[in-house]
Amino acid sequence: MIRTARFWLLSTILFSATPALAARPASLNLPAGTLGDAVMALGRQAQVDIVIDDAALWNRHVAALTGHLAPADALRRLLVGSGGRAIPVGPDSWRVRVAPKGAVQPKARPQSPRGVAPALQVHDAIDIVVTASKRDLRLRDFPGTVSILDEADLAFGGPGGTDAILSRLASVSSTYLGAGRNKLFIRGIADSSFTGPTQATVGQYLGDLRLTYNAPDPDLRLYDIASVEVLEGPQGTLYGAGSMGGIIRTVPNAPVLGTVSASVALGVSATAHGALGGDSAAMVNLPIVDDKVALRLVGYGVSDGGYIDNPLRGKNNINRTNIAGGRATLRIVPADGWTIDLGGVLQRTHGDDSQYADAGGPPLTRSSPVAEGFDADYKLGDVVIAKDWDALRFRSSTDIVSQHLSEAFDASPANAPPQVFTQHNATRLITTEARVWRPVQNGVGWVLGASYIDNRTRLDRALGPPGAAMPVTGVENGISEGTFYGEASVSLAPWLTATAGGRAAFARLSGAATDVLPAPTLVEALARAQVTANRHSTSLLPSLALNATPLDRLTLYTRYQEGFRPGGLAIESGFVQRFEGDRVKTIEGGARYGKPGPHAWDLAASISATRWSNIQADFIDDAGLPSTANIGNGRLLTVSGSASWRPLTHLRLDAALAFNASKVTAPSEIYQALLLRLADNLSDSMRRIPNIARVTGRIGFDWEQPLGRGLDLRVYGWGRYVGRSRLGIGPTLGEEQGNYTDSALTARVGSPALGFNLGLTNLSDSVGNRFALGTPFSVGREQITPLRPRTIRIGVDAKF
Repeated sequence: MIRTARFWLLSTILFSATPALAARPASLNLPAGTLGDAVMALGRQAQVDIVIDDAALWNRHVAALTGHLAPADALRRLLVGSGGRAIPVGPDSWRVRVAPKGAVQPKARPQSPRGVAPALQVHDAIDIVVTASKRDLRLRDFPGTVSILDEADLAFGGPGGTDAILSRLASVSSTYLGAGRNKLFIRGIADSSFTGPTQATVGQYLGDLRLTYNAPDPDLRLYDIASVEVLEGPQGTLYGAGSMGGIIRTVPNAPVLGTVSASVALGVSATAHGALGGDSAAMVNLPIVDDKVALRLVGYGVSDGGYIDNPLRGKNNINRTNIAGGRATLRIVPADGWTIDLGGVLQRTHGDDSQYADAGGPPLTRSSPVAEGFDADYKLGDVVIAKDWDALRFRSSTDIVSQHLSEAFDASPANAPPQVFTQHNATRLITTEARVWRPVQNGVGWVLGASYIDNRTRLDRALGPPGAAMPVTGVENGISEGTFYGEASVSLAPWLTATAGGRAAFARLSGAATDVLPAPTLVEALARAQVTANRHSTSLLPSLALNATPLDRLTLYTRYQEGFRPGGLAIESGFVQRFEGDRVKTIEGGARYGKPGPHAWDLAASISATRWSNIQADFIDDAGLPSTANIGNGRLLTVSGSASWRPLTHLRLDAALAFNASKVTAPSEIYQALLLRLADNLSDSMRRIPNIARVTGRIGFDWEQPLGRGLDLRVYGWGRYVGRSRLGIGPTLGEEQGNYTDSALTARVGSPALGFNLGLTNLSDSVGNRFALGTPFSVGREQITPLRPRTIRIGVDAKF
């Protein structure tokens, strides 16, 4: 699946120009490597559109090609001996397909005198395929809101993490506790601010492999990544529990058979009012057995300089964060159509201290008596088995994950000796899934699958003097879940498709308290046993959709889908309490016009209405500790839109806007009690579902200019506004956050093989407030989490 996903997504990187430019010979410098990489470089340098229809062709080895050549002639030369043929589909577009048996192989020859290929219908030219649909749906046939980021965007400016996604999409947001400990939210579905027992509302995947269940975003570095797909939720039918807000699917580049290749990226950075930083990343692809076995290795290291000072402890730039990790994938092709991928991921993150600052004091300072550092370790091992037939495809994916997060919070009372609160969250996740599907053919396509998940999480906590904290009540949560799912689409007319699906999930939930004092009475012991007793649940998740394409470039859709999360155990005031599962039901309508890349402009818009029952959310209990409970039922209205326009051949402008209106309509008893405590200062915003800004927007531009002699200049810039929101519920977590702007500007000059980068983030050097609480134990001390100050990065990247 990883191989297929890489082929489909990378083959849709589109490089557009006017017919006159496409027909004109260009100075080309195409590196040796795979046909796919060479075609990508040809598209960029000659400003033409090329798509490859077969994954096997994508990985064929080609020699380097340089010279002043017409695009059509260069493409013919690349295809010599590859087994592929180029089919013109427009004055500046080609589709590469496997040549029929016995067909004459292409030979390099001059372009026709007219220099223009015969024009065919535009709708046959380029297809963007949504592989996260689990059945390879074309974008025009996908009934939902989807965003796709390609390798060229993700790698631009150095090896970023989740921040590279957040900066490009208005619909995705995050908490800002630090790398490896944040929660992600999509489409206004947000629950809690801290790492606790609740399952994530966003499903995260590496190819077909599930990355997390009820643990924070591991924030893996996006180096040597083919693409990222974001499907807005709910996505319960295909992805089950934990996809209420949507899913983020990251597709790594797969090993390439028979080819030696490598890449490297290096950078140094300087942060205003802070310390120096740096980053490095490298990839190597090694053939082990020609056309049978290949190994791909990726490694990286990042050190982000601190910028928060602590005058109380006499330390400056206390919040440096270091990240080190890598991936390895061994691809085996035992027989025609079969692939086996054995892989692993490792990443370790260490933060010297937390990122928050005191509000109202000197900028970028915090006076806390103890260090509030954290460590986040992530390990994954996997095996993926795939088989492709002419009409059917099969994938089996199995992975095991170990994720550990250790955190420290300042819990010092006023005018008293320092106190520290620590918690350690240890998660072990095992998932396996198998599916078979048939891509849409003759108006019919379907997928059938089954999966099994076993997740175990232990949360240990301690409170007391630094170095001598005593254990306090913790909790263990476990879930074993088996599911069956299916989805099918049928064309009711050439322009109208109906889709229906469903998922049946059968779960067993278990849990227990840790480090708890013995029950003083038999009655209380029985009550505790009742709370922690094993439970069973069954969930059915239906989905329906209609997709219409009345015009070639226009797609209209409507869909209904549900999502859910199971319940669990949390600690409240020193006792283990049960919280129930929650569920969302969403109806959505939307439209898309045009496709990013080949068309001068494209538009996308959607509106959705959601009913959310038994909302799981965080609050601060009477002991001052974070806890989780069901706060009642709510509703959400989400409106989003995006557009891009190419006013000039080498310039593209884009903009996006997301609006969320949410409200807890039927508060639970515990939420009503919290609201009563705020009766003197109660506003309508206190009933909003937390962590999601009412308005988020972004604008951006991407300018590319050929410089001659194989060199190009690319400049990319963006600005993002995040509106006001509430951190959580209750008197402590009800603080306001947001209402800030962020920006960045990055430039690269060079060839596909070697380039130099200059980047600048937070252009206005604004402070802002991304997250209003660093520790829940602070009394009488307002907090903010500022943006990283203006930072400049100088880097170099190379491919071999």
